[in-house]
Amino acid sequence: MNGQGATADPQLQQFIEIESQKQRFQQLVHQMTEVCWEKCMDKPGPKLDSRSEMCFVNCVERFIDTSQFILNRLDQTQRGKGSFSETMSE
Repeated sequence: MNGQGATADPQLQQFIEIESQKQRFQQLVHQMTEVCWEKCMDKPGPKLDSRSEMCFVNCVERFIDTSQFILNRLDQTQRGKGSFSETMSE
């Protein structure tokens, strides 16, 4: 086998990309859960009080906002590098 078949198969590449996205999402959820649990859960009990509930809601929303901001910033940086590289090669 020459090794090119696996990298040239678009269905395999799409499958790998989808699985990678799933893994990144699961890691993000795990990280968010850990951070928010440590921040908001004073003492585990049989019922979640309203203060803890609001803390979890705010924590998750801030975590999502921050993650989205970072992704957008990275995307802008990558696009900026791409246009700079294209300009330099001309």
